[in-house]
Amino acid sequence: VDTWAVERRLLHRLRRIDRVEVERSWPHTLRVKVTERQPVVVLRRAGGFTEVDRNGIRYADVAEAPESVPVVELRPGHLEPGQAASARHFGTRRLLRSAVRVVLDLPAAVRRTVRVVEVHSYDGIRLRLSGGRTVMWGSAESGKLKAAALTAVMRAEKDAAHYDVSAPSAPAASG
Repeated sequence: VDTWAVERRLLHRLRRIDRVEVERSWPHTLRVKVTERQPVVVLRRAGGFTEVDRNGIRYADVAEAPESVPVVELRPGHLEPGQAASARHFGTRRLLRSAVRVVLDLPAAVRRTVRVVEVHSYDGIRLRLSGGRTVMWGSAESGKLKAAALTAVMRAEKDAAHYDVSAPSAPAASG
């Protein structure tokens, strides 16, 4: 048995698989270790949702969004209506990866409260949290600094409705 061919075949046929390891143990044992993709965010589509993993790969359509997985709303206003479909697709793919990166950078306590990630442009990412709270994140850059700033400002301003960490050295809260 060609173990590399088995790995390749599984990865290409089953999009839910993230990694496959196939080991042969002579004389007649074959071990297959499969790691399934986990949704970090979902995209709303007609009739359901598309799950997206940590690498920004869209891999499965589901009827309902998994619990505690935020919905990404891509609103790429910077793309012109006349642009080619391939350019539009590339732009939304890049924005989707930015949304995933932001969610992965969030502290676990905040990540659990994120309901929607709005992506308007490369530096226009906003989070809608439970309880009607919002976070202006800005770009996906400096995610760890923004996460630390968000934790600090949320601790200091517990009753605020709006947080802004787009400039992590000067976080703000209002409402």
